[in-house]
Amino acid sequence: MKKLVAYITSCYPEKNFSIDLAFALGENGVDSIELGIPFSDPVADGPLIELANHKALQLGFKFKDLVEISTQIAPKVDTLWMGYFNSFYQQNIEQIIQKAHSIGVNGFIIPDLPHEESAKYQSLFDLNNVTNITFVAPTDPQERIKEIVQNSKKFIYMVAYTGITGSGKSEDLQPFLASIKQYTDTPVYVGFGVNQKTAKAKVQGADGVIVGSAFIDILLKEELSYSKKIELCSSLAKNIKDQINTI
Repeated sequence: MKKLVAYITSCYPEKNFSIDLAFALGENGVDSIELGIPFSDPVADGPLIELANHKALQLGFKFKDLVEISTQIAPKVDTLWMGYFNSFYQQNIEQIIQKAHSIGVNGFIIPDLPHEESAKYQSLFDLNNVTNITFVAPTDPQERIKEIVQNSKKFIYMVAYTGITGSGKSEDLQPFLASIKQYTDTPVYVGFGVNQKTAKAKVQGADGVIVGSAFIDILLKEELSYSKKIELCSSLAKNIKDQINTI
């Protein structure tokens, strides 16, 4: 069965909502929750996630809120922390990796930490049994892809195109997928531009998809009640999970 990872911005619109939403998504086909850490300059994210980041910061997000949310979620739904490196560095990355392990968070997704730089912290991740998710982009040459994926764990985050999340740009991913899979048996999940319309096409040949902006678009609709947002996100998750597993 192909997997679905759902990104949500932590504490947007509030802490308890994030907890309730994560549980609902887990009950409706989501295999892993990617808890986004609000950041002032989320360079890899599109306008919807960027807006949610700014709103969460305006509402007073603190790193301790992420820990509190994760403590509730991680025992029941596979939980990952997605953030830019500065967010972790400022909190003391060694202590943060240890904290993640202690509360059951299974992986970090750090889009602005290059492969060469991440090697400095690999022993910390390994010691604490927490995965630093590997990124592979279409601009990576073959030798670099081979180097990046050879020690990958949990899954490989395959950037579906050169750009930012949420644009829905269409590309033929098969040659890129083949270039990754020849070097590894680690599952490959497709991210960037995956939504209800594109998921079935993008997952072809891959092992899962990562969806963010489609969920955040619902969360940003201020006219909707919290319960309606959870209902719509749950329905979206179920629909995407069904699509990616329908031949």
